[in-house]
Amino acid sequence: MSITLFSHSDCELHDMGDMHPEAPERVGQIRDQLIASGLDMFVAYDQAPLADIEQLKQTHTPAYINHLVEQDRWLALQVEQGAVNPSIQLDPDTVMMQHSFRAALRAAGAGIAAVDEVLDTANKRAFCAVRPPGHHAVKDGAMGFCILGNVAIAAHHALNNRGLKRVVIVDFDVHHGNGTENIVEGDERIRLYSSYQGNFYPYPDKDAAKPNVIHIPLEAGAKGEQFREAVSGWFADIDAFAPELIIISAGFDAHVEDPLAQLRLRESDYNWITTELVKIADRHAAGRIVSMLEGGYNLSALGRSVVAHIKALVEN
Repeated sequence: MSITLFSHSDCELHDMGDMHPEAPERVGQIRDQLIASGLDMFVAYDQAPLADIEQLKQTHTPAYINHLVEQDRWLALQVEQGAVNPSIQLDPDTVMMQHSFRAALRAAGAGIAAVDEVLDTANKRAFCAVRPPGHHAVKDGAMGFCILGNVAIAAHHALNNRGLKRVVIVDFDVHHGNGTENIVEGDERIRLYSSYQGNFYPYPDKDAAKPNVIHIPLEAGAKGEQFREAVSGWFADIDAFAPELIIISAGFDAHVEDPLAQLRLRESDYNWITTELVKIADRHAAGRIVSMLEGGYNLSALGRSVVAHIKALVEN
């Protein structure tokens, strides 16, 4: 089976500074590792389109989207007037510079195009190698490296514009997808399953979660065995929900080599969870899976983990 990979060079122009872990090189590392692995022969590459501004308002508040448009125009004006690398601090961890909004529109547009791809073509799997990531962006603001809620936008497109009735989102990033939760909580058409390092940024309140959001906090230092045992409890529930599409928030910063957290997963764990999700997608969703890049900040570990993830999407 082949897979469609959506990306765009605009995603590599978004640059929050030399010391920032969410670096442009992340996308290039994925591309290089896919070539080195030989998996690229099973990949159909496509350009991520720009998301429609008005469509974003299905997911984010109009005031927030309008604010981003205004800030993007202000940055463009500063550059036109000779300013060197002007930027705006959207939150303590998230910088917007002259290329950031266009990159964010590509990232969100990739998710929308990927949904259309798996619904309309023979390719039932898609991976979006895009940045900035999205799962911390809340309805009305940026957070934690994220500007737009890419996965939530893709889910809303599938439900609101393409007529699906049930979508599952699985987030295995080391950080809880609080932004996705903020956007989709209480929406009975969506189930969000999130594993993450507990007592860690963004410090979610598991007990306050709505019934459609399932939290799996893991202890710092947890290895693949603990991860697999914990998330295996999801599968019967996902089966019972019978999703018509599975969307993955594919963060790879729970890897043992990642510098930002303390979980100890390896490439084989990402291959395993992906394989299990493919089995469910085959039973209920005609095999349809859209996966979108979130975290992963050790470049080598990121590239190897994405290869393991895509290998499971292609081979199963």
